[in-house]
Amino acid sequence: MKSILLTLEYPPFKGGVANYYGHLVHSWPDKDGLEVLNQTRGHWIKSWWRLRKFLHKNPQAYVLVGHVLPLGTVAWLQYLIRPYDYAVFFHGMDFTYAQKKFRKKWLMRQILKKAKKIICANSYVAELIKNWKPELTSKIIIINPGIDDVSLNHLENTTILLQTKYQTKDKITLLSLGRLVKRKGVDMVLQALAGLDEATKSKICYLVAGTGEADSYLKGLAASLQVNAIFTGEISDAEKWSFLDLCDIFIMPSRMINGDFEGFGIVYLEANLYGKPVIAGRSGGVSDAVISQENGLLVDPENIAEITEAIKLLVNDEEKRLSLGKMGRKRALRDFLWADQIKKLYNNL
Repeated sequence: MKSILLTLEYPPFKGGVANYYGHLVHSWPDKDGLEVLNQTRGHWIKSWWRLRKFLHKNPQAYVLVGHVLPLGTVAWLQYLIRPYDYAVFFHGMDFTYAQKKFRKKWLMRQILKKAKKIICANSYVAELIKNWKPELTSKIIIINPGIDDVSLNHLENTTILLQTKYQTKDKITLLSLGRLVKRKGVDMVLQALAGLDEATKSKICYLVAGTGEADSYLKGLAASLQVNAIFTGEISDAEKWSFLDLCDIFIMPSRMINGDFEGFGIVYLEANLYGKPVIAGRSGGVSDAVISQENGLLVDPENIAEITEAIKLLVNDEEKRLSLGKMGRKRALRDFLWADQIKKLYNNL
């Protein structure tokens, strides 16, 4: 069966959504493949004509809609002309933003009424949709993002170089990695570190990798709290893996701010892949990626004392740290390989 993906985000475009769709196409089980209608550039209305042409040639095609708005509008209007099967993806913010205006909410409702399936990247957004329109429940399937298995041997030399550069030897290295925006929770980590006892604090090296709009704010906060945090600046994709290999604990207590939340947090599983335990915020779709006491610790991302205790526990208990990391790697490889996730999606369409 011929299929096509309509998307506004696709590699080399950066980000979790583009990464999701890149793996979707790469791992698609059907021998006919999955064609991509990528409207990253130009006005989205152009997708109307391209989809119309595709459906004319492939009347039995299955259409995967990567963005409910605006591309869902294109799929829905084409359906009104001639019915066909389409499914709509949701990652989190796409749903909550559409809820903010009556017109968009009405349009989303029409799109989803005609959709055959609604594919949610996490349980949190699935619950939001169910609570909004219970009659859509039977259409919903949850397909979390996945990971690729990677060799743990190829980074040794690079990791040693980083260890020397940042003087992490004989320290327990905490790592936060990602775009520096406030909801990622680096500010809460800094405040938690400031509240540690001196004995625990002396054991820690805290690395913050990435750049973003909160960069200056976070550096200023670290200075005012007298927390020795090392901001590495922008890093490459290759360097990301070396930092994950270098650290002992990955920490990102994401929280919701003004409706903006973590849709899943694939980086938690990437850290697990390297046998590292994670400390994550109980917010948005993170609970799909992190199970407390199995691959890390879930904390209240608004509670500095709780974050402090989680750090203290993992820094001072090596056995706990190694155990959670080992279980995390096992879970990541068992439940989240991309090929298995895409096959699950394909079989449920």
